[in-house]
Amino acid sequence: MNLFILRLLARRVGLALISLLAVSAIVFAITAVLPGDAAQEQLGQDATPEALAALRTQMGLDAPAPVRYAQWLGGMVGGNAGESLVTRMPVSEAIGSRLPNSLLLAGLTALISVPVALGLGILAAVYRGTWFDRSVSLGAVAVVSVPEFLIATLAVLLFAVQLRWLPALAYIGNNEPWDKVLRSLAMPVLTLCCVIVAQMLRMTRAAVIDQLNAPYIEMVRLKGASPTRMVLFHALPNAIGPIANAVALSLSYLLGGVIIVETIFNYPGIAKLMVDSVAQRDMPVVQVCAMIFCAAFLTLVTLADVCGIVANPRLRHR
Repeated sequence: MNLFILRLLARRVGLALISLLAVSAIVFAITAVLPGDAAQEQLGQDATPEALAALRTQMGLDAPAPVRYAQWLGGMVGGNAGESLVTRMPVSEAIGSRLPNSLLLAGLTALISVPVALGLGILAAVYRGTWFDRSVSLGAVAVVSVPEFLIATLAVLLFAVQLRWLPALAYIGNNEPWDKVLRSLAMPVLTLCCVIVAQMLRMTRAAVIDQLNAPYIEMVRLKGASPTRMVLFHALPNAIGPIANAVALSLSYLLGGVIIVETIFNYPGIAKLMVDSVAQRDMPVVQVCAMIFCAAFLTLVTLADVCGIVANPRLRHR
């Protein structure tokens, strides 16, 4: 790997860190202007101004916003995410108990959706113009047009209410057997996979078709290469960059969809924790959860960019 590509990769990582710093300021500003605060939420609407002022001083909410942002950002960089204003427990503990559940949900979704979407997208590109391609493309457009909450609601009505195959709520205990855990996760994973597969499939199909229409593929075809060899050994290696971007963008969409799915199925993940913390105006928890989602999104986009640079020979040299 030459010096130029190392500088290019370092520049991409540096831009991601700068973007994350800007996002932290935006997240703090948005949470600061939300109506109400944790003191008002705890004491209720009938609290006296003196009681509210005393509780806000105790919680540190009376300090100026720039001071609170500097303290919060310094704590985040130093590994101290602060303390919950409601439960008084460290934010790292509150998130640490929920993060494995969200990672399990996202991991199962990615494990199922990525192979299915890539396989269908490549086949649709190879057999473009056939009934298979038209059926897959029409189904993908139809699924993308339906929001996640409607897919989740229909899944609950069908599999939980009518057929009674799966539980309506995705509850996961500490010592639950794996078969029960998988049954609880079936509908949330199905809901997320529907939209992820549809989006990734369309972008993968477009990337492979773009390579199959390239002049070098015509030369490979004239040399007598089989369709399988033409796709696997010539088109796909050159489409790794666009496909990696398609996978990253689709999985980044998973970060937003998981908020809706965890709320509907009452799944104990960090997205559900963030929604509950917004209702309680527990801003330290909300801020850290939002930063986790933003950092995951930037990580996925940066990895896709790096894969595109490494896979494309034209980007390896000045």
